[in-house]
Amino acid sequence: MVLTGTSSPPPHPDDWVDRCLLAGPADQECLRFGAPVDRAALRALVAEQAARLTAAGLRRGGTAALRLAPSLGYTAALLACWQLGAQAVLLDHRLTDHEVARAVERLAPEVLVESAHGPAAAMRGFAETDPVPVALPNGRPAATGHALVQLSSGSTGPAKVIARTAADLLRELDCYARLAEFPKAGERVVLLSSVVHVLGLVGGLLNSLHARVPLTVPERMTTAGILAAIAADDRPTTVIGVPFHAELLAGASDPPPLPQLRRMIVAGELVRPGLPAAFTDRYGVPLGTMYGMTELGVIATDLDGDLHPEAVPVHGMDVREDGGELHIAMPASPYPGLTDATRWSDGRLHTRDAGRVDPATGRVTVLGRRDSQVSIGGLKVDLNEVEHTLAALPEVREAVVVFADGAIEAYLATECAGTDGTGGTDGVTRQADAVRAALARELAAFKRPRQLTFLPALPRTATGKLVRDAAVLRAAAP
Repeated sequence: MVLTGTSSPPPHPDDWVDRCLLAGPADQECLRFGAPVDRAALRALVAEQAARLTAAGLRRGGTAALRLAPSLGYTAALLACWQLGAQAVLLDHRLTDHEVARAVERLAPEVLVESAHGPAAAMRGFAETDPVPVALPNGRPAATGHALVQLSSGSTGPAKVIARTAADLLRELDCYARLAEFPKAGERVVLLSSVVHVLGLVGGLLNSLHARVPLTVPERMTTAGILAAIAADDRPTTVIGVPFHAELLAGASDPPPLPQLRRMIVAGELVRPGLPAAFTDRYGVPLGTMYGMTELGVIATDLDGDLHPEAVPVHGMDVREDGGELHIAMPASPYPGLTDATRWSDGRLHTRDAGRVDPATGRVTVLGRRDSQVSIGGLKVDLNEVEHTLAALPEVREAVVVFADGAIEAYLATECAGTDGTGGTDGVTRQADAVRAALARELAAFKRPRQLTFLPALPRTATGKLVRDAAVLRAAAP
């Protein structure tokens, strides 16, 4: 079934999973977590998980929290929750027991689903999981009609609770179906983004099931592992990930010929200047970008990579610029129980992203976080400008700029940064001098960071976004 938006009524909420995600020829390959899985096998696994969840007490209108690594088991358990008419709460499997306990206390799910197997090894793309649902004594039924509850990535602070209905997810799938450049039947997807978070979940997993495009998750999330997953099949292939993954692939010294590769698509944060050109130079295909949020899913795209830094809003997306901030039409708040008018009011989501909307074309340019403007000695400084200037330097792989204790601090990943990040080696010292000299040429003195910290790699959230919390960044430094 292919959704066609307002011209075709959405499926009944009771059967949207069966009609939109699980339907199709029994022998049609749909997923590959190491071994291929056809639709008949997936339907059987979903039925098995639905029986386990029912035995644990989950009913229509109930709530289940999933703490599972990306896997076939996770996929089956999630679809089973929705098939039963329950609300699924997604907890990243990399959270500590303490963090999970806090989330459970905050969200009060009736059932917690964890794996009987141990955690996945580092750099594994997926894990072997045997989902085990356990009834929780203090759980509560769903207070709202939302099908999905997620926690934001927390890249700039504490995570927010974000909820979406089945209709929200179906609307987003309709947007993907309308994008001519997005993978269609007869093609395949190699997914690098986590299926616990919005890009990997909806743009990757759910859309692949809906569009009947086989989805492969690499066994290892290394450069070699990703390239091997692309090369393993001759069908036209699209890679979906975050900018960090594109950086990995663009830095491959001698990648194999990949005639099946059509494009890579990234989202989650702004790409650094020069990355699209470096990726295309290495593989001869475009690096497309998408702008989206957990609250809404995909918002705007530049899948051919020829509009950068602009992007075109997807079907039905009403994006406006209000005082330099992007506001998006949304009939109801995506934050259950939250009444903060600075996030949602009068039918519009306040994205807190700085941006522009071209009045002639409607194209959107995302400039970074709205709260990136700070005052230094009474003078305004845009941290995005400082960060983009640093990221464009040849000595810098990636950069994060924060404002803490009244001063600008920059954290940089460079090729020469040692494991201690002190800059004590001759190579790092030379790079530091080069960076400071470039900043002196390109930025006014009041815009320059008071502190430059060099690290071999910058801290990232579970979704692969760069962390922008000063305390976390300082803890990563010597």
